[in-house]
Amino acid sequence: MAIPTFLNRNVSDLCVGKPALKPLSAAATVSEVLALLNKSSEPHVSVWSCDHSKNVLEDECECRCVGKICMVDVICFLCKNENSDNLSKALETSVSQILPKGNLIVRHLAPNSSLLEAIDYILEGTQNLVIPVQNHIGGKSRKTQSKSSSLSCKHRDGIEYCWLTQEDVVRFLLNFIGVFSPITTSSIESLNIIDCNVMTIRYHEPAMSALDSLTLAHVEQTSVAVVDDLDRLIGEISPSTLAYCDETAAAAVMTLSSGDLLAYIDCGGPPEDLVDLVKVILQEKKLGALLELMDEELSLSSSSSCSVSSCSSDDELGVCRNNNGSGRYASARRAEAITCYPNSSLVAVMIQALAHRASSVWVMHDDNTLIGCVTFKGILKVFRSLANARQITR
Repeated sequence: MAIPTFLNRNVSDLCVGKPALKPLSAAATVSEVLALLNKSSEPHVSVWSCDHSKNVLEDECECRCVGKICMVDVICFLCKNENSDNLSKALETSVSQILPKGNLIVRHLAPNSSLLEAIDYILEGTQNLVIPVQNHIGGKSRKTQSKSSSLSCKHRDGIEYCWLTQEDVVRFLLNFIGVFSPITTSSIESLNIIDCNVMTIRYHEPAMSALDSLTLAHVEQTSVAVVDDLDRLIGEISPSTLAYCDETAAAAVMTLSSGDLLAYIDCGGPPEDLVDLVKVILQEKKLGALLELMDEELSLSSSSSCSVSSCSSDDELGVCRNNNGSGRYASARRAEAITCYPNSSLVAVMIQALAHRASSVWVMHDDNTLIGCVTFKGILKVFRSLANARQITR
């Protein structure tokens, strides 16, 4: 199959089996977001804005996804001084005010749009593509009727939506990797996709000093590297790992060193001595509201997202499970950094990233000093350039 032909496939081919989005109103408060995230089996919730001024039926309105929200957004929001000092007011803030600013993180796309269009949007900064869900019955496409919604209105015509992530697109390409041979066996160094402009923090520095970097890493689908004084990689503060914590992780970010924070979020839960340390520092800083929040969350369930958890030693993916198998999430990715080398092949890095559910892979020298990272966006640039090259030679 020719590469341009393959990349012209409809994005609906990637939507088979994807669950319908559970929408949250942009008018919801941070407190309502937390309640939904703590009950959800998904790390992100879609945020929708509805226009009731449209000339539509009484029980319908024009609704559009305007973003997504996860625990990382809440944690970074609560870490700001003005919010940690007045926690009750911060929890009543509208979710629309804490959505990531800048490029369109979420964009709507028609189901007959091409895979190439999807890749172009991702390269422009889109993280999630919102696609109408369609059922194929008897060879014909039929719109799926919405049975329930947390919004106060239905989407027009009752259509439900799913979304595609950067990971979904990379996984789909890996399933058909033979189409792109032999370029996928080339080294990441030769393909020039190693991003050397990475964000780092020293092991003993306060984690709070990396708050701006963490916010940026969340938007750019990367992580903050934790390094020693010789720039050797020790670990990473990853938004994808923080997304599996609860809101009390904000207290850890505000009080611990970056090295201690790695231990706090690893496997989805901290050791008791770090929990005690966070409480002591909160008392010293007179952050009573955060301390009360922490005590309340920890007392609700010993299996909460950031409670003590155990890891399966034979699980090569680093999956961790809570002691009693319950909690907001049954599993979480370890905080361990995923690494490769400049001579690693593109396909090997793709497999690594997908196997560990990591949106970026760190690139190191043989002595463990950090060079840079390879992201999903960097990987997709290779496939986009292949399409350009084939079109030029035709």
